[in-house]
Amino acid sequence: MTLYNRNNYILTDSPLKKDLLKLFKKDDKLTILDIGGCEGEESIRYSRIFPFSSIYIFEPLPENQKLIAENLEKYKVENVTMIPIAFSDEKGISQFHVSSGHPQHESHELDWNFGNKSSSLLSPEKANNHLWLQFSEKINVETLTLDSFFIENKMDEVDFIHMDVQGAELKVLMGAKQCIKKIKAIWLEVADIELYKDQPLRLDIEIFMKANGFYLVKTAMEGQVGDQLYLNRKYFRTFSFCNKRFQLYFKKK
Repeated sequence: MTLYNRNNYILTDSPLKKDLLKLFKKDDKLTILDIGGCEGEESIRYSRIFPFSSIYIFEPLPENQKLIAENLEKYKVENVTMIPIAFSDEKGISQFHVSSGHPQHESHELDWNFGNKSSSLLSPEKANNHLWLQFSEKINVETLTLDSFFIENKMDEVDFIHMDVQGAELKVLMGAKQCIKKIKAIWLEVADIELYKDQPLRLDIEIFMKANGFYLVKTAMEGQVGDQLYLNRKYFRTFSFCNKRFQLYFKKK
């Protein structure tokens, strides 16, 4: 299987599939938020795992919004709703740094956009990014807070959040001061190096999540960048340890 191929990627199971099926049942009617949805790949994967769920994908970049619409139609996904905004710590209009570029050693015939996956509300720290990655465009985007989204949509709870916002994770979380207690599980990107100026690092995220009632159950790092899975103690409790890196967990009765 070609690694850099959109179709192959979408049709491959999410690495979180086994973890999520320990937390939720396949036929559960979950509410899932995909924040920083890019081309919609992860939402489509989650729609296969939980076909009765309601999935909301948030993506502020117009070119990516077009790709999301095309992919949802191509893969016949009907339980995903796209919302063209960015989440932040305040509601309004913010500057968005648009990424682009293509590695010199990779063929341009690949069905994979390398450059559209690093756009951010934060300014890039170019010295820590790939030389081929460019940030030559800035656009204004509408921003919401998670708190305002919960209120406007009368949401009581959210079961799962997938967050990939390129260094702005803590800005999104700071905009959820009221509703964070109503979120059951969060999978988000973390880094041990500033890829963006003033980017909160992994330890900052861990401190924030612990202070807000979440505990870490999984870390998947590739070098200095990776992802972490957090569970809300209000909804889940630790069951037992499999090994030093992973925990088994189940919903509190």
